[in-house]
Amino acid sequence: MPSTSGLPALAAALSDPNYRTFTIGNILSHNGTWAQRTAVLWFTWQMTESGFWLGLMTVADLLPVVFIGPVAGAIADRVNLLTMMKITQILAVIQSVALAALTFAGVMTPELLFLLVLTHGVILSFNQPARLALVPHLIHRENLSAAIGINSMTFNSARATGPMISGLLIDGWGIAFAFVFNAISYVWFIGTLFLLRLDNPRSTKARTPAREVPREIVDGFQYAVRHAGIARMLIILGAVSIFGRPYMELLSGFADEVFGRGAEGYALMVSMTGIGALVGGFWLAQRGQVVGLTSRVVVALLLLGLSLIGFAATNLFGFALLCLLITGFAVIITGVGEQTLLQNAVDPAMRGRVMSLYGMIGRGAPAIGAMIMGSLAEVMGFQAPVLAGALLLLGLWWWARQRQDAMAESLEAEREC
Repeated sequence: MPSTSGLPALAAALSDPNYRTFTIGNILSHNGTWAQRTAVLWFTWQMTESGFWLGLMTVADLLPVVFIGPVAGAIADRVNLLTMMKITQILAVIQSVALAALTFAGVMTPELLFLLVLTHGVILSFNQPARLALVPHLIHRENLSAAIGINSMTFNSARATGPMISGLLIDGWGIAFAFVFNAISYVWFIGTLFLLRLDNPRSTKARTPAREVPREIVDGFQYAVRHAGIARMLIILGAVSIFGRPYMELLSGFADEVFGRGAEGYALMVSMTGIGALVGGFWLAQRGQVVGLTSRVVVALLLLGLSLIGFAATNLFGFALLCLLITGFAVIITGVGEQTLLQNAVDPAMRGRVMSLYGMIGRGAPAIGAMIMGSLAEVMGFQAPVLAGALLLLGLWWWARQRQDAMAESLEAEREC
């Protein structure tokens, strides 16, 4: 069935009761996640005033997926995805409650915060492949592109509103209340997961003995590497994640040291990025089709590099906000565009493993980039590392432009779910 576009595509995706319920749960959950992440980075800056520590917190949150992601993906291809989601979300609630309790008690240190954030990263390493692999079970195939776009809209509207909520809670009641808010949002999401009615949402592959998991992990890697479109899209994802996305982890330092705007300026900068991403997510969702998406991803690479150059080169706060708006738009076009193309092209029996690679690179590579840029910021200031990363992104755009047609042929073809 051909896909629809525009607002009818959004309406068609949301007409499915399961996907609509899932989305309602996602909205508050994502707001809680961004409120907590914003609070963690600001708390870290308050305790240390160190770019290195900002990078280290990002490593704790994002890097575990590099080691756990392949195993989690193989597990996601073997188990009930909804059950896997429920278990990991319950563990995430416990982590958020512990974070809030220790902050209320006044015993938090950078080292203890690092361990708690690391725990969160481990939990999400199992949660993400299940979450990504579950979406096609919630929606008709012709609405998949719109559904992924809506997921992006909910996530990135939260990127704008979550930091605002966090800022209000921190200013009014203290950092601990941002962590409480996240725990409540996770409980809400768990409730919506129990309302979903799905028939055995698992991979279409036959069950094999548990001892076959290592071989299945290797099979997943080999499948991704040998698929020309998937392999190149994962290369683009990795490069953007290392050289482009780590600017987010440095925004608290930019707000304080470069622009002298403090917590208010930090929340505004994160929110502007989120607004740009929300616009990008809406555009992708209403577009409602995969054909032509590869070229949009490649153009977004160019836009991302140029907007980050503008952001890193200016000392004018207003112009920096404009650049962040464009950056947020470009980041989401690349990230969600890549995810949509991968979901479209992947063999259903390999979906959990390939999407775990997507999650592994999408979460692990920014941690590496943030650690590198945070360390460089200690000796070079915050602007030079971001500028260097932006210039490397322009080189990535040139490489991708030469391979655009071949990638499109491989990634945009129709296949069975």
